[in-house]
Amino acid sequence: MSVFTFDTQALFALLSGKISTAINRKLYRNFRKMNIDITPEQWTVLYYLWSKDGVTQQELCNTTFKDKPSMTRLIDNLEKQGLVIRSADLKDRRINIIRLTEKGSGLEEITQSLVVSTMEEALSVLTEEELASAGIMLNKVFHNIKNSLAD
Repeated sequence: MSVFTFDTQALFALLSGKISTAINRKLYRNFRKMNIDITPEQWTVLYYLWSKDGVTQQELCNTTFKDKPSMTRLIDNLEKQGLVIRSADLKDRRINIIRLTEKGSGLEEITQSLVVSTMEEALSVLTEEELASAGIMLNKVFHNIKNSLAD
């Protein structure tokens, strides 16, 4: 299938990150309404740590597709907010281990709920069948690109 058979405005929205930006903006506003002082980018780091605490900074880069300088800034800000602690690995001090604080762990339930409601609002115009098809399609595209980056 040729890329040119797509609606060019929809293709632009996808490739420019317009969809992601709009969802992130809405999520950011929803966090602020609940007086939660984190960004959607910071939430993605916390989300990963909630499932697997005590990971290397490099693992966070790989998981979130962020470069090292961007991840360093994210972790610096999360540390300043008291949400994570960065410490040197016991075996190799060049490696940073990132762990949640009690405050960081405490944000899981409320932020998960806000993210779910934000996504439900964003996706409410889709039928269950459209949502399932979109999920399958986007997963295929993501894995295709991810695999090509490993080459």
